[in-house]
Amino acid sequence: MKKNAPDQVIKYTEPQACINKLLTRIPAWLAVDDSGADIILSTRIRLARNLSAFAFPSKADASTLQQVIDAAVAACPKLGMLKNAFVLNMTELDEIAEKMLVERRLVSPAFVEASHPRVAIIDPDEFFSIMINEEDHLRIQSLQPGLALQEAWRQISVLDDELSDQLEFAYSSHFGYLTACPTNTGTGMRASLLVHVPGLSIDQDTHKLMKKLATKEITVRGFYGEGSDAMGNIFQISNQLTLGRTESSILKKLEEMAQKIVEAEQEARERLLFKQRTLTEDKVFRALGLLQHARVMSSAELLNHLSMVKLGVELRVLPAAKASFINELILMTQPAHMQTLQGHKADSAHRDAMRARIVRERFAHASR
Repeated sequence: MKKNAPDQVIKYTEPQACINKLLTRIPAWLAVDDSGADIILSTRIRLARNLSAFAFPSKADASTLQQVIDAAVAACPKLGMLKNAFVLNMTELDEIAEKMLVERRLVSPAFVEASHPRVAIIDPDEFFSIMINEEDHLRIQSLQPGLALQEAWRQISVLDDELSDQLEFAYSSHFGYLTACPTNTGTGMRASLLVHVPGLSIDQDTHKLMKKLATKEITVRGFYGEGSDAMGNIFQISNQLTLGRTESSILKKLEEMAQKIVEAEQEARERLLFKQRTLTEDKVFRALGLLQHARVMSSAELLNHLSMVKLGVELRVLPAAKASFINELILMTQPAHMQTLQGHKADSAHRDAMRARIVRERFAHASR
């Protein structure tokens, strides 16, 4: 039986120090200028794991959940990938800081909305994070830029193996890894891709196409995953089944789906250039004009306009621009990021005005 108790006092990261550090740059998985990442923006693999000695979070009391935290946090300094990680006690973060972590895709909305003891462990480069006491004891995730399922899996496999050397996971020789939700039982793995398909949105009904391409193995969700809307022509596609599947078969299915989406989007972009060029250019330049001059802009509207500008750059309708410039605007103008950077809370009306001003200034600076 592996040890499930810490041998040292937990040293939590001071929340503001962590937030300030994260704000100095965009995440490494998003800071790319590779043309191969124009359709598949990023890859994420998440593993659900539970400690065998404790009840699942939904059935555990606060004392038990704290024991899970103690055991998991004590294991992390022994792991090469997480020895310099931030350790955040989520009960010490304010609402805006919590939402900022969601916007960076480091934690889930459900995780920040909970009130029980929970901790986030975050790699400073943001390639990895662990949610302790979400729906499962551990939600481990690996993030990579572009279409990188195999690399994300290689990285998270190493981290998972290192954790399993320190902690006893709940595992059945018949069912596989045991999880709070039966749909995660088995591999406990969810692999997802963030895809940008503006060509398809102009050319046809994107939702219908996504449903057509998806199978019972694959699900399509919005910008922030389950329960969220699609914004900026960005969707999240992920595996839906884990029981009775192997990790390799899940990755293969998702990679096949990704290739179909990439091919469909590329074909749509070609049709737009050769059959609807004037309409496409009009949409691109209207979006650029609004970004350069608008005085009020919501998050959803901004994402939609940035999507068109990004498409214009990739189709060479607009002068070449770094993908990281657009990616940074997408991230830094999300509500929590913006309020953190400005140093104060703001209602939606003031945020929309603030967002428009920041975008105007950034585009003006970029054009010099």
